[in-house]
Amino acid sequence: MNIRKRGLSRLRSYSGISHDLSDEGLSGERGHLRASEREKDSQKRSGPSDPPPWRTTAVMATGLVSAVVTGLAHAWCVYSIHENLLWFSHLHEVEREISFRTECGLYYSYYKQMLRAPSFQQGLSELISDNTTESKRTINLLQRMNIHQEVFLAVLYRVLPIQAYLEPVYFYIYTVFSLQAVYVIALFIIGWLLSGSWLAGVLSGVWYILNRVDTTRVEFTISLRENWSLPFFALQVAAITCYLRPHLNTIQQKVVVWLMFLATFLFCLTWQFNQFILLIQALVVFSLDAVDLISTEQVTCLYLVQVSGLLSVWLLQFCNSMILGSLVLSFIVAALFVKHFQKGLKSGGLAARLGKLLLHTFLVLTLTFTINYLAKRALQLRSDEHIFKFIKSKFGLGPTRDFDASLYLCEEAFGLLPLNTFERLAETLLAYPYLVTVAVLLALLMMVALANLCESAAGGQLLPKGVCEERPTCIRSDVAYNLLHTVFFGLLALSTMRMKYLWTGHMCVFASYGVCGKELWSLFLNMIRCNTKMKLRLIRYMVPLVILGFLYYKFWPKLMAEVSELREFYDPDTVELMTWISSKTPKKAVFAGSMQLLAGIKLCTGRVLTNHPHYEDQALRERTRQVYQIYARRSPEEVHAILREAGADYVVMEDSICYERRHRRGCRLRDLLDLANGHIMDGPGENPPDLVPASHPRFCESIKTDDPVCTSLFTRVFQNKTFHVYKLKKSKKRPKAVEDKTQ
Repeated sequence: MNIRKRGLSRLRSYSGISHDLSDEGLSGERGHLRASEREKDSQKRSGPSDPPPWRTTAVMATGLVSAVVTGLAHAWCVYSIHENLLWFSHLHEVEREISFRTECGLYYSYYKQMLRAPSFQQGLSELISDNTTESKRTINLLQRMNIHQEVFLAVLYRVLPIQAYLEPVYFYIYTVFSLQAVYVIALFIIGWLLSGSWLAGVLSGVWYILNRVDTTRVEFTISLRENWSLPFFALQVAAITCYLRPHLNTIQQKVVVWLMFLATFLFCLTWQFNQFILLIQALVVFSLDAVDLISTEQVTCLYLVQVSGLLSVWLLQFCNSMILGSLVLSFIVAALFVKHFQKGLKSGGLAARLGKLLLHTFLVLTLTFTINYLAKRALQLRSDEHIFKFIKSKFGLGPTRDFDASLYLCEEAFGLLPLNTFERLAETLLAYPYLVTVAVLLALLMMVALANLCESAAGGQLLPKGVCEERPTCIRSDVAYNLLHTVFFGLLALSTMRMKYLWTGHMCVFASYGVCGKELWSLFLNMIRCNTKMKLRLIRYMVPLVILGFLYYKFWPKLMAEVSELREFYDPDTVELMTWISSKTPKKAVFAGSMQLLAGIKLCTGRVLTNHPHYEDQALRERTRQVYQIYARRSPEEVHAILREAGADYVVMEDSICYERRHRRGCRLRDLLDLANGHIMDGPGENPPDLVPASHPRFCESIKTDDPVCTSLFTRVFQNKTFHVYKLKKSKKRPKAVEDKTQ
């Protein structure tokens, strides 16, 4: 036992880091005192008195003003780029609406629908019983999709006296850009809380703006759900960071907990993928709990905040079963259940603690998957199975020919994070301090975790607040949380490029903490044996100012040139198509085609759709696969029967899909359909041995040849260089039944 204690003492003395947890940032350099000397010496090294109130007020006011200015600067940048990229203010209404590409147009269409409704009640009723988004089906859009923000904005626009001087589209985009300002302000606050210096917040915001290519895409995807939700997610992380800081009184804790809940609720309400983000966050909390870095009370509170936010959204989304069947709810229930019944988890020596921890983890994961499996069976939930198919296929654990999984796997956004991302991040000096900070703090975290696992003097419980200050080697709970947060989301971003926007913003925060915080600089100054309070303060303020000066000198001209660059929206073929549909087809006409195009058709023309890009529904995914047979090798009779079954009156063919060259062979949409149907793919190259030649030519090609069979079932009613629209004829005799397609 004595040998183990001496070894632990040497381990704690290794880094030579100690720091003060008080808000005033008192000097944390303390020797390794014996327990009998601590009480006697505490008065001698109590540090300077609190700064005068006027100084604290001035620092706080300066920091808050800097946060607002930084946030507004980012909002102005993305607004200016959006305006100059499209010349948005000079576009006609149909051109503005076409600029809302893919699913962005679908979401914005509901905002437009609510504004055009005779009353709020009727507009809400139309959304709850919608029969235009999916033909031959009536769905509750507020249950299926996260569009409460569109409803709220439409109501707000109708109530506020702004209709005379602000168009609805500008009210919408100004709101989204304002949320981006809130996002940067939240990042500013996190950096400030971690480092104790508002300069860290400024550096976070500047890095976020300069790395805009890798931190946001809001300027050309305004309506995407992530642009609504990520600002609230950043606010939630800021609230968690504040909650995990020591020396909060009871009232402050209650206020912060309510802020956590509100931010979690708004984050979950505005994005359908909230459950997967919260799952990673719950794993971070679980990891901190496992190594005694946060208390049991804090763990329970954080879990319950997540559960409360999800269940509140579940109620607002008319009891959406996808939330009850989420992995994060199953995980939290399992973690709390096992934690309650597994006694003595945090007692014993190192070997015993490790064994108990492994058993605890195994029990939690096993119970998680069991609960989740039973919940999905009971709810008959299949809405999110395409996501798990994608994950399995990505890591080689599932079928590679699944159509839904392949749609994701073949997109560059769902591939690995490109290496040139790090080149761009290094160019702005972001990557270097980030990697150093993460590496050093991970080593420190492992030492502290090992020390906590070895220690049983406190009865297996988290040490009281203030004891950390007496340790030569220690890491604050809020720092540990943000460290694991950035590591976990970094791994997610490395595996899937689309997820980098969850990581790069926090990356800016953590890099600024490394530059402006005391811990790393104390370690460095201790290593060169010149650690004094004055030198520490000097280097903490000089280095970020030098970095900001370098960034201003190198990137300010580039940023101004980018903001000032004038371009123009130009898509005459799509404008012509939308104009023709609006003027030449019945208002109740049903259109079939690609998901991306149909979202624009709904926004610009209000026509009924067969399918759309909101893919979180199993029946919709199956219908989409059926409608996409227009680009497969199928007979005209089969395609006509499929489209009639979906209720289509018109079908829109796109040459860019039929003759696609953007993707490699095997990833073109026509190839995915051939693989799913068991047919040999087009062009030179190898084919799996089980594929067979198709008995029919590709439909999107054969329909243009005026084949008698095609002309008897379809009539071309519109054509330009990009689109071909055909009207379905009512067949005189019932078409041949459509054969089941191979998976």
